[in-house]
Amino acid sequence: MFEPTARLGRIAILWRGDEAARRSASPETSRFKAVFAALADVGVDAEPVVNEDDVVDTVRAQLATFDGVLVWVNPIHEGRNRVNLDTLLREVAARGVWVSAHPDVILKMDTKEVLHRTRMMSWGCDTALYRTVEAMRVELPSRLAAGPRVIKRNRGNGGQGVWKVELLASPRNRPMVRVLDATKDASEEVELEEFLERCSEYFEDGCVIDQPFQARLSEGVVRCYMAGDRCAGFGHQKVKALVAAPAARAEAGPRLYTFNADPRFQRLRRLMENEWTPQLTSLLDIPRSDLPMIWDADFILIARRVADRLKSKL
Repeated sequence: MFEPTARLGRIAILWRGDEAARRSASPETSRFKAVFAALADVGVDAEPVVNEDDVVDTVRAQLATFDGVLVWVNPIHEGRNRVNLDTLLREVAARGVWVSAHPDVILKMDTKEVLHRTRMMSWGCDTALYRTVEAMRVELPSRLAAGPRVIKRNRGNGGQGVWKVELLASPRNRPMVRVLDATKDASEEVELEEFLERCSEYFEDGCVIDQPFQARLSEGVVRCYMAGDRCAGFGHQKVKALVAAPAARAEAGPRLYTFNADPRFQRLRRLMENEWTPQLTSLLDIPRSDLPMIWDADFILIARRVADRLKSKL
């Protein structure tokens, strides 16, 4: 006789949306329907909670009734950040509701600053950090003289605040650069000072990260999906972002997903599970139990002595 799965608790799945989205939210029609179904299969009752800054009090009351909450909210969305949401989540967590990912963990491992803090790990590369636009104005030119760089705002998503920058032949007192916005198709040529002014607002997030451009980006990005400290699967994608060559851009396509035992990625899996994740949690002082239930890291190949060495692009 079939025995129903014992119910283990109630989880909120929280995402951003307006009043219409709140009214229509349901497990069966949301983009997280597979997550709802997977949780139900293991005995967890999951319900949608749709958040926006104008309903913080309502959402706070809702979350207080759950055992936990899984949060899917980008750092930046249509010009809005998640400062108010993070404050709310800290309050809810302090009252005993399990929150993943906790905002304090996100600040440690899901901002671009982590690339600088982990630059000495074997996934790292030459990575500079600027705390002020003045420091960037002083240090960036010498780095550009050595080759193209990638500039990244500390908090962002979908390529927002990510630029490829390369120095052009120009007068020393009026340097010109070619810049390519990761969200755009075409580059433009501007004075370096103008580009620095564009970046000035990024320092509201605490810092700007500067890394060398990796020419093998056109070969694609491998995303490693993690469940806590275990690899759950992979996705490989040929991307357009920061790729200038028309032929390479034409090869861009959707992310192709695969399981964690895919033989192509077993070296990456071993590194993530046995070396990099333990090093990351140690460097950032994150207890293993505080790792997000679901997180990911993107990797691209770099041109070094060992051609298949990987560089993190969290």
